Amino acid sequence: MTEPVLIIDDEPAIRRLVRAALERAGHKVADAGTAADGLALARRTGCELVLLDLGLPDRDGLELIPLLKQLDRGVIVLTARDVTAEKVAALDLGADDYVVKPFDSEELLARVRAALRRRGTSAGSIVNTGGISIDSLRHEVRRDGVVVALTRKEFALLAELARHPGRVITHAQLLRAVWGDAHAEDVEYLRVTVRSLRRKLETDPAAPTLIRNEPGVGYRLMD
Repeated sequence: MTEPVLIIDDEPAIRRLVRAALERAGHKVADAGTAADGLALARRTGCELVLLDLGLPDRDGLELIPLLKQLDRGVIVLTARDVTAEKVAALDLGADDYVVKPFDSEELLARVRAALRRRGTSAGSIVNTGGISIDSLRHEVRRDGVVVALTRKEFALLAELARHPGRVITHAQLLRAVWGDAHAEDVEYLRVTVRSLRRKLETDPAAPTLIRNEPGVGYRLMD
């Protein structure tokens, strides 16, 4: 068995579908239909990851995200709410990913694998992805072994993304981390710096594969 996963969703059909897919992939699975039962299971079991619906009958799922993060559980939101503001809110609260219903089971399993892989990877100073090496201690970035000259802001932005490879980081989170709280809404700063990073790091900046945009939400350093 691989890492245990908890499903919190009020739709029995969805729970059955997701449970079947996870168990085929070798996961031990628990499930709950309410926020109260889900939190109790999260506290009682050793689950590594929670697949969380937002439309629960007894509590808004958004309220559960910080509570689950306090328990050191990974969270993938699994919901029918395909609204940018909801995605941003969930990610700002600490969700690791956001999947909209209806979903493809294989894609969901890939998201689960990625989230568990990130949780199982010890935090180191060097991140390697797509031919790029990011050394946060030496403040050095290499592309195919060759050092790439970055500005201070470019490196700070890339390093922040590299802290959570594969995870969407919202515009506000990135702006606060790199430019400070006063610039949390200055998205154009972010767009300009991302364009510059892509010119320096991507094989084809017009079709980026390293730094991916999640429209209206944020950016993701591909894992």
